[in-house]
Amino acid sequence: MTVLEAIQKSTDFLAKKGVESPRLQTELLLAHLLKMPRMKLYLNFDRVLTAPETDGLREFIKRRGLREPLQHITGSTSFCGYEITVSRHALVPRPETELLVELGWKFLATHHSSSVTGLDFGTGTGCIAIALAAKSPAAKITALDVSAEALALAKQNAAQNQVAERIEFLLGDGFAALTTGTRFDLLISNPPYIASAEIEMLEPEVKDFDPRSALDGGADGLDFYRRLAAEAKPFLKPDGKIMLEFGDGQADAIKKIFGGEKWIVEAVQADYSQRARILVARV
Repeated sequence: MTVLEAIQKSTDFLAKKGVESPRLQTELLLAHLLKMPRMKLYLNFDRVLTAPETDGLREFIKRRGLREPLQHITGSTSFCGYEITVSRHALVPRPETELLVELGWKFLATHHSSSVTGLDFGTGTGCIAIALAAKSPAAKITALDVSAEALALAKQNAAQNQVAERIEFLLGDGFAALTTGTRFDLLISNPPYIASAEIEMLEPEVKDFDPRSALDGGADGLDFYRRLAAEAKPFLKPDGKIMLEFGDGQADAIKKIFGGEKWIVEAVQADYSQRARILVARV
């Protein structure tokens, strides 16, 4: 079977399984298997796959047809240009979260002291903390998570991206894990924001493979925003900011929550599809 034949057959199979963008998914899996850039496949359409390559692709396509995420099959994803290992223990990083992190490192860049600090609340894979540390060399980043497995994954990712020495990893349930008196210039988070009853309606790639604890935001999806609005102030420096990602249609409710706790909402930023996605607020 040639590369082109493999792409065509695999694309048809994934399409029947309801996988979005089946041709792209097939090409990404095949490129990963053959250890070549995806576009180079187009220069190798006539290449005949070896038996081990055919078996490997068949296994990949079978797993993807069962709706296992592409990132879980390949074992990693790119986030802000950094390679992040993924697993079932943490949410797969999303492209829109790159916008959140970009706002974060641009804010940290406005601080010229040697003691600039940031807190990644619910670090998961560590992608946010890693990108902040890499883009803000003067900053000391703290990465906090309630899951020991997620924190171990974050440490692994920090080490492979050579920023582990500038990230402090803390295991614990929220602010109780922090030493009293600790304050940050930036608190940044992509907290769980799916309403509990809506999780079963999500795509299989999400509901069956991302940890529920990284998705479930309570009855209305806003539990973590209430918690952050009520508890975060003592952990921010006087000119500090909080930056949070949130879900579709939640902007007004979250602004109301933070306004009720006497925060000043500075901005609500849109994502790539022009949906309100990121809250920026200060004390």
